[in-house]
Amino acid sequence: MRVLPYALAATAIMTAPLAGADQQLSIATGGTGGTYYPYGGGLAELINKHLDGYEAVAEVTGASVENMGLVWRGDSDVALALADTVYQAYNGTEDFENRQLDNVRALASIYPNAVQLVTMDDSDIDSLDDLEGKTVSVGAPGSGTELNVRALLDANGIDYDDFEPRRLNFNETADAIRDDDIDAGFWSVGPPTSSILNLATTRDVRLVGLSDEEVSNALEEEPVFAPYELRAGMYEGMDEAVQTIGVPNVLVASSEMDDEVAYKITRLLFEHTDELIDIHPAANDTTVEFSVDSTPIPFQAGALRYYEEVDADVAEKQRR
Repeated sequence: MRVLPYALAATAIMTAPLAGADQQLSIATGGTGGTYYPYGGGLAELINKHLDGYEAVAEVTGASVENMGLVWRGDSDVALALADTVYQAYNGTEDFENRQLDNVRALASIYPNAVQLVTMDDSDIDSLDDLEGKTVSVGAPGSGTELNVRALLDANGIDYDDFEPRRLNFNETADAIRDDDIDAGFWSVGPPTSSILNLATTRDVRLVGLSDEEVSNALEEEPVFAPYELRAGMYEGMDEAVQTIGVPNVLVASSEMDDEVAYKITRLLFEHTDELIDIHPAANDTTVEFSVDSTPIPFQAGALRYYEEVDADVAEKQRR
């Protein structure tokens, strides 16, 4: 039995349909302090509002790595995950070695994540090298954040032995920085994210940018990384743009999902993007062009049908 987040569980109990009324769709997201949860909740709202015969609910999860397993096992119908996690799961590499999830397919790439390193404004941390000897949150266990952080650090000659790692989720990381329990923390999430926004209103914090060399090293390490700039003013006290790297986020489903359902969800996503933007600004990047430019694995057959209908430039690797 799936465990719903408290607020959603309460709603589900109050409004549960009669047996057989609607087809239930589970959307695996992430923690409540990130972008996956509000975005997934927004998608659930679109489904409930516009797709007759379906009822969707967004579920709190441990994010990317866990979500891939949920879709693979059929415990979730749709999930959000970072592109590198999706790529590794589909190909059976890295953390998915010896357990290739070959039934995973993409519906769309929906927006880019940005790796964000946050510290106190008066901290002496100005680069990745300055993390040496510090206490640093690297993301929740098994999260896409930790996978991204590990790849970024490895590419720049830094490992966990060089500092004290803490595996905290987004809200826990923000609280630990606020309480001076850690020196810095990483987020890999669509900016701006609520946990950093809230932290920046209560404490003077600073985002640490990556150097050109650090970005270049990361791009060589991980093919799904891309240069990304956090715009000035994104968070309170952020007066200048900050250079970092980004990773696309992918909406995934099983190859065994009914093709018509996959088609309808994909069409809904792009035809009602304005409603998603009202829920979270990350949806500004939810476009057909971004999706076909960024998706690292094949599209689900129903999704592919939609892209072909709108004459999108789908790559051969996305058709398999």
